[in-house]
Amino acid sequence: MSLTVQSVTAQEEACLLPSFDSNVAWEIGNIIRTNLQKFTRPAVVYVAHANSSQLLFFATSGPGTQPDNMHWVKRKEAVVLRWSCSTMRMRLGLLDKGKTLQEAFEMSDPSIYAVHGGGFPVKVKGVEGVVGVIVVSGLTQEDDHAVIVDGIKEYLAKNP
Repeated sequence: MSLTVQSVTAQEEACLLPSFDSNVAWEIGNIIRTNLQKFTRPAVVYVAHANSSQLLFFATSGPGTQPDNMHWVKRKEAVVLRWSCSTMRMRLGLLDKGKTLQEAFEMSDPSIYAVHGGGFPVKVKGVEGVVGVIVVSGLTQEDDHAVIVDGIKEYLAKNP
């Protein structure tokens, strides 16, 4: 399936959680880590609160990740926290407009942001705004994004 701004927005809406705390972060993080182990490339999964970026879950899928993965995590997290949407939605929106992040937002230094799939907002039903962020780094940007969506949906199937 080819992703569009509309399809990614629908994914975000389908991934609203009934609640979010450190236990939920741990469960979702573990689901995602388990799913990451199906890939041959190593990756990291990061889950944090939005209000303070308090780390709630961090793990590698196995040996071979690099310090650069954390650099990508922080840059993807910055996009989610600033614009309250997934990095994939931001990327597709910019591509649709034919603009770079720097052009679209008149930034002098966009280097603290990464508009590559793999950053996802944690939202809770009935709560306005983003309450957390989930980031995966290490796979293709499409797979980074998909493994998060699949992990949240797997969690929701067990915890409606």
